[in-house]
Amino acid sequence: MPRNRRETFAQAMVNPQTARTQSTHQQSKRQEYSNELPKGISHKELQPMLNMAVGAAKMAGELIKAKLGADVVVSKMNGADLLTEVDGKCQDIIYNEISNKYPSHDFLGEESVDAGVEASTLAVENAADSEWLWICDPIDGTTNFASGMPLVGVIISLAYKGEVVMGVIYDPFHDEMYTAIKGGGAYMNGQRIGVAESQSVSESVLFTVAPVNPQSAPPLMRSITALNPPVSRAVRMLGTGALMLSWVAIGRASAFWEVDLHVWDSAAGVLLVREAGGRCTDLEGNEWGLTTRPLLATNGAIHDELLQKLQEVDCVNLEKRETETERETERDDQLIEPTTR
Repeated sequence: MPRNRRETFAQAMVNPQTARTQSTHQQSKRQEYSNELPKGISHKELQPMLNMAVGAAKMAGELIKAKLGADVVVSKMNGADLLTEVDGKCQDIIYNEISNKYPSHDFLGEESVDAGVEASTLAVENAADSEWLWICDPIDGTTNFASGMPLVGVIISLAYKGEVVMGVIYDPFHDEMYTAIKGGGAYMNGQRIGVAESQSVSESVLFTVAPVNPQSAPPLMRSITALNPPVSRAVRMLGTGALMLSWVAIGRASAFWEVDLHVWDSAAGVLLVREAGGRCTDLEGNEWGLTTRPLLATNGAIHDELLQKLQEVDCVNLEKRETETERETERDDQLIEPTTR
């Protein structure tokens, strides 16, 4: 299906309740993760695509290093969701490399999608039927970048018929290139990597975020309070999901969780963690897929224990919380609505 890849895939408004229902339905049908490639493609076919993505990420990384501390040009959703002119330039670099080599492939970039949950949800749902879909966040950690903090990631992933088969995350300031092809393992600068060996939450370093979406804050704050030492070894926030997922894959931490994450922030990192021996689900234990927004990524050994602890403090999928809140509001309205005779 031909599309203008430079524009948002979502051109029509979506009913939020419909989007949540569709996403929940898709999650309920997911099977457990398999590291086998989909039929019809091979590692030999994917390797040149990975090489191209690595080159594009390095090119974007050079610009990022040269422009650290760039001025903010706009706040996308609120004062905490920032955009600099470098974000768009880096996305252009990546898009141009992809479109020159693979002009028939589709492209979904963060800077081409309007801010907010509804727009990003609709964008990925509309793009999920693509045969080949490149997914990109040119600078993950824009607030860090604009503040002069050298903690950012360039994220490029590739999905084939709705299944993520390749991922690249590049940390330009430490020159760490994380790569994975489905079924081929996870690597950092060409060296095979694996998840941490911790067997319990109490001996684990955990990652999470300070959420941009205000609806994410209450469940995340409850979970952070519940998981702080001595329950865990430490809870850390780096301001970039890309690096936190990469560091789970390489074993620097044992888990990362977030109740509402865009696909361009999660797809490559999820593949890295899985290929490094870890596990990735939503916050109800359903295996992660392209339309999943909540994420728990762990070394596998602590997954069930951590999932239970999150559920005990009602840190659940944002979609479920919104649906339950709406039902409670409707029920309360019915109770107080005056009757007429």
